[in-house]
Amino acid sequence: MNVFYEEDGGFKVASIMTEADSSLQIESSSGKRSKIKVANVLMRFEQSIAGFMDAANAEADTLDTDFLWECCGEAEFNFLALAQEYYGVKPTPVQSAAVATKLHAAPMYFYRKGKGNYKSAPADTLKAALAGQEKKRLQAEHVAQMTEALKLGQLPESFASKLDMLCYAPDKNTLEWKALEQATHDLHLMPIQVLANAGAIPSVHDYHLGAFLREYFPHGGEFGTFDIAEVPGDLPLSDAEAFSIDDSTTTEIDDALSVTLLANGNTQVGVHIAAPALGVLPNTPLDTEVMKRLSTVYMPGHKITMLPEAAIRPFSLDAGEIKPVLSLYIEVAPDFSVVKRETKIERIKIAENLRHDSLEPYFNESTLDADTGHPFWSRLLYLFQFAESLEKARGKYDPTRPPQVDYNFYVDDGKVSIVNRQRGSPMDKLVAELMIEANSQWGALLAEHKLPGIYRAQNGGKVYMTTKAEGHQGLGVAQYAWSTSPLRRAVDLINQRQLIAAVQMTPPVYPANSDVIVGHMRNFDLTYNAYNEFQTRMERFWCLQYLIQENITEIQATVWRENLVRLEALPYMTKVPSLPELKAGTRVQLVVQKVDTLLMELHCQFKGVLEIQPEAVQSETTPSEASTEAEMFEDTESAE
Repeated sequence: MNVFYEEDGGFKVASIMTEADSSLQIESSSGKRSKIKVANVLMRFEQSIAGFMDAANAEADTLDTDFLWECCGEAEFNFLALAQEYYGVKPTPVQSAAVATKLHAAPMYFYRKGKGNYKSAPADTLKAALAGQEKKRLQAEHVAQMTEALKLGQLPESFASKLDMLCYAPDKNTLEWKALEQATHDLHLMPIQVLANAGAIPSVHDYHLGAFLREYFPHGGEFGTFDIAEVPGDLPLSDAEAFSIDDSTTTEIDDALSVTLLANGNTQVGVHIAAPALGVLPNTPLDTEVMKRLSTVYMPGHKITMLPEAAIRPFSLDAGEIKPVLSLYIEVAPDFSVVKRETKIERIKIAENLRHDSLEPYFNESTLDADTGHPFWSRLLYLFQFAESLEKARGKYDPTRPPQVDYNFYVDDGKVSIVNRQRGSPMDKLVAELMIEANSQWGALLAEHKLPGIYRAQNGGKVYMTTKAEGHQGLGVAQYAWSTSPLRRAVDLINQRQLIAAVQMTPPVYPANSDVIVGHMRNFDLTYNAYNEFQTRMERFWCLQYLIQENITEIQATVWRENLVRLEALPYMTKVPSLPELKAGTRVQLVVQKVDTLLMELHCQFKGVLEIQPEAVQSETTPSEASTEAEMFEDTESAE
């Protein structure tokens, strides 16, 4: 005796060896023996099991599913009874098994109701199910067509309106994503590479920018219409004339300096900071927008400003204009010791906006001993000498320290130039030291008036933000409150509001224990770090683009550690797997194998050792030291 039974969602046949009340010992046609439950047996028969299922499946292929459905009626039925009715005579075991197989293969037509029992689907339900099945078939066909198009480097028509989703936030339920995913699998590429090959990424730069904008500026970087408050007309006019020192691309001029000889033989040094806090009032629509943006976003060739142009121009310290400022005056004795300091809110005339590129030939390390004829040379020299005295007072003066190289990126019509510039040059140092002085002294002023501010602090090597005056070990100051860039950082704008309250003896915008200022500080810290990471990413993009632009096939680099190297003449670090074990500071020659601006990857092959420079090892800067360096020069606006 043989049995036709169900197992693992399918049908099988076997010969009975022994039988118990609830189970059977069986043997398949291959000789495999096993035990099954009696409840799983659908039919017993005498016919040989050799070739039985093949015959049953072949017979099932001849059966018409729609006709079976029409034959079975609405009542519940057993497959044996349906086989009897379908064939009109007592069916053979193979025919019965064929009917069971056909019923089992059509779950939309026949609902299972137990052991060998089924019920036909209602007509309306079946119609809807078949329509759904046809829809899926057509969708699968469409996905296959789109997949093939992608593999051929062609962009399917329906992709055009869904590129943002496909590039940045894939919806895996869409047909387009399924096609892209399949093409990705078949081509052994990443989705963005498949899209790029199909022409979906006309600008790699805009693709990287789009990822950032989507997260931080989903509605774009443009401003709506905002009102600013009228600046008080009774602000006193300073007797000093100020001048700024910035990169040629800087348009938000936050800071300026002045040098005035006093009758008593001392010199008055002025640090003058733009005062947008007088026009951007708390809890106004513009203030709300500023506290969302929190900072100007810099990237090579482009920026997204924190303030709209209508709020920048009235306060930017542009040459030839008189602008409201928050001023720190420092009376300096002939030996460069500080006699006194005073903070004022006033107006001042901006005599000139000096630019790095045009100033540097007249004022650099080699022009400190003789007047170069530049109209500001003597004032610049005095400020540089005073800056060195401030640096010594901080305990950070080290003339033997190797200069830090910085890089400026200039992008013109898609072509990039990368210009290196040594940090610590006279014009850099005088600006940096005077900004550190202002940020430190104004932080002390807030603490003296017991007003909360937003400080940068460093203890135990860790740099963090706080609303209380705490020391900054890296800079060697008792406190450091960002206050000198209020046109481009919300923290500085917040601190300026507090400083104005301290100077004018008015109620502060943010009282002690203010949750508002703490919230702004935390939001700024997260957002500012994200902006900086984005700026670094875009600088890396332009470094790679520069390699392509200049058709550079070989490049020199310095070993940083293990297989990590730093390229020479470019602010770019990359791993070179083929690099042998070399000491840090070793200069090597690399062959540029592949530059991929889309995936932001640079593949290089080690070619040979150029030389070992011990001094290069000494000049390497650890991440924490680099952070301190950034703190020192954060107000020179090199990011622009």
